[in-house]
Amino acid sequence: MTAPAGLEELHACVSEYEAQHEKRDLGRDPDLWLYRDRTIALLRRYLRLSVATGRLPSLLGREFFRARVSSYTVYTFEDAVVFVHDMERCLEKLDEFSRKLLGRCVLQEYTFEEAARLLGCGLRTAKRCLPEAVDQLSEILLAVDLLEPLPASESGRRESCQEAETMQNVASDWED
Repeated sequence: MTAPAGLEELHACVSEYEAQHEKRDLGRDPDLWLYRDRTIALLRRYLRLSVATGRLPSLLGREFFRARVSSYTVYTFEDAVVFVHDMERCLEKLDEFSRKLLGRCVLQEYTFEEAARLLGCGLRTAKRCLPEAVDQLSEILLAVDLLEPLPASESGRRESCQEAETMQNVASDWED
């Protein structure tokens, strides 16, 4: 039995992704993991606003039009269209496997096992590649200012959770 043509293409994408991963620059910001929740929230907003504007996200397929309009508006229609367009441009910068993995796991909310089966890759590959794809997207979103950088601590040092030392010893200053 031969594999469907789409499955062979996907296997080629996985191989290409793994080859690119081996060549990837290790100088990447190690703190990108801090942005994962915010990046996933932006992806979910992208899904919601794409549907509100009458389109499926580019990660999921073709256009469609809704039968009814939602009862709330957070953005103007123009703002939603601009946001969706900007997110699509950012997603285009990812490799095909990362886009498909994000679409399955984040937008369609498949489990790792289901996504791995649908994408024709191993479970370990899906578990390893999803955080990397989210980090790569975070880096892209930071570069185009769709994601705001976290505030940096002053002079790179951590704030202490204890009070500053004083020159006097409060316990010895008590008079009987």
